[in-house]
Amino acid sequence: MRVDLFDFDLPKARIASRPVDPRDAARLLCVGAGGGLTDRGVRDLPDLLDPGDLLVLNDTRVIPARLFGRVGAGTVELMLHRRVADDTWDAFARPARKLRPGVAVDLAEDGFRAVCVAKGEGGQVTVRFDRGGGALVAALEAHGHVPLPPYIKRPDDARDRSDYQTVYARAEGAVAAPTAGLHLTEDLLAALDARGVARTTVTLHVGAGTFLPVKADDTDDHVMHREDGTVSAAAAAAVAETRARGGRVVAVGTTALRLLESAVAPDGTLRPFQGGTALFITPGYRFRVVDRLLTNFHLPRSTLFMLVSAFAGLETMRAAYAHAIADGYRFYSYGDASLLDRASQGAVDS
Repeated sequence: MRVDLFDFDLPKARIASRPVDPRDAARLLCVGAGGGLTDRGVRDLPDLLDPGDLLVLNDTRVIPARLFGRVGAGTVELMLHRRVADDTWDAFARPARKLRPGVAVDLAEDGFRAVCVAKGEGGQVTVRFDRGGGALVAALEAHGHVPLPPYIKRPDDARDRSDYQTVYARAEGAVAAPTAGLHLTEDLLAALDARGVARTTVTLHVGAGTFLPVKADDTDDHVMHREDGTVSAAAAAAVAETRARGGRVVAVGTTALRLLESAVAPDGTLRPFQGGTALFITPGYRFRVVDRLLTNFHLPRSTLFMLVSAFAGLETMRAAYAHAIADGYRFYSYGDASLLDRASQGAVDS
């Protein structure tokens, strides 16, 4: 499909640089399967979901993945985006010309450093740190910066350490937040429990590639980034049990949706899964697992806007986004949310 079909004008004033406080006070645009639009709030979720529905949460935890170091007398920035081994990460370097295999980057005065072990195209490098495991996580916490999306035009600060993390984050490894989940609070989760809405977790470590623009003119020519994830046997069983009792599977975020759809068999059976996914969802994709999607408002021409257009229908989402822009909804990672019903046209074979 032509990428320009997914373009729209977004005023800069609609881009949120901070979340609302408290986080569950965000607005929620409900988009029905027939294209109907209803303005609600995230706190209304217990009224919008039914007993027996299943929330699927991505429990990945964001690490401080932006690092600033020195190469000789010069400086370099490393943006980690995918773990390769216990002590080794793929990263985007800026400026990349300063790095080649064997060159060391000094990251802190306490000896924390990394060595470039490989160099690719487009500023990509692979770096091996002088420590791994928990020691590396501790060093990143001490010296790294919150990897805020590039459209938030300010430095990260102490508040972002909590704002850019879900309340249920557990598995270290993401370099971008599963942002739909940022709206959920302990009180809201308790209210959903009381409503009889079940929940389970999966893990997809969101990479910085999620922010890469689609530079191709046609979606067939875009190469999707790879991210690593896990669907446990317990999560697969929870989906099967929900289906058996007639409940709906509600993905909290596009990351949870992509992982579930990566793990499903052609007959619709969700299997335990561990590995990488580079699933690129565009209109015409046949969804096999997810019935509803809680998600934020995404960038023009992005793979995420393509995904929601596949889920709810392109014209429906163009109308929903036009409504959101006109009505003052806040966009992107720290913005408001939408609750999408899967459209019937999203269930045709690709």
